[in-house]
Amino acid sequence: MSDEARLGSLTAFRERVAAMPGAAEAAAERAKAHDARLTKPAGALGRLEALAQWAAAWQGDHPPRAERIQVLVFAGNHGVAALGVSAYPATVTAQMVANFEAGGAAINQLCDVLGAELTVVPLDLETPTEDMTQAPALGEADCVAALEAGMAAVDEGADLLCLGEMGIGNTTAAAALAAALCGGDGATWVGPGTGVDAEGLARKAAVVDAALARHARARHDPLAALTCVAHRSAEPGHRRLLEALALEPLLDLGLRLGEASGAALAAALVRMAIAAHNGMATFDSAGVSGPAD
Repeated sequence: MSDEARLGSLTAFRERVAAMPGAAEAAAERAKAHDARLTKPAGALGRLEALAQWAAAWQGDHPPRAERIQVLVFAGNHGVAALGVSAYPATVTAQMVANFEAGGAAINQLCDVLGAELTVVPLDLETPTEDMTQAPALGEADCVAALEAGMAAVDEGADLLCLGEMGIGNTTAAAALAAALCGGDGATWVGPGTGVDAEGLARKAAVVDAALARHARARHDPLAALTCVAHRSAEPGHRRLLEALALEPLLDLGLRLGEASGAALAAALVRMAIAAHNGMATFDSAGVSGPAD
């Protein structure tokens, strides 16, 4: 692990996040000015134009790039899976990691078409997190270790990074985290996940409520909540979370798979937006008359 990926504590992580640069507005303005010169009516490419400007802003440069795409999938086992919140046993997590490595999962096919680098990171699959209804899912040391593993896995040369995860019990943990930070109870945030029936859905909601009651003091601190509970999906909670964040998804395909599948599909759209932005002729270079004054 490089020194850049070492944290040591959650306090160090908070400091690292606070020091991160924001979007480079100057690069976004250059992208916007370039877009105005392209051989099309203003705004004709809709959100694709905004995507190219977004990419330039967060890459801090113009023209934006989308040649190297990394898809990172983290796999972990959730202790709460023992409470019957999933239609599948916890052993499926390790089996799916083997499927990723053999090239047989959905995300493998999407990455092949996208030409993306797929990196799968198993996180101590033999040791699930604690049952979050009884104790913090992760101690600080384990949470820091997971954050460090994530930082170390990122390809610093990638132009776009797509994040995903796999782990039985994951949507229950995600619902608890969303409820802790955004408010509401378990019934507000849980969904069918891997396909549980009405009884299973009620069980998931009760598990989330129990976790919220046990960890009430962590409900307004994202990192504290993470240690406790750790595109638009078809999961109801994902729709509500996007609304809470005031974000509009690029795609709404009814997915509820995980594995970074939605992110990979969206990355293809970002790549096409950047290709249009960078590759189109300008009015001057093509000898095409611009809009009349």
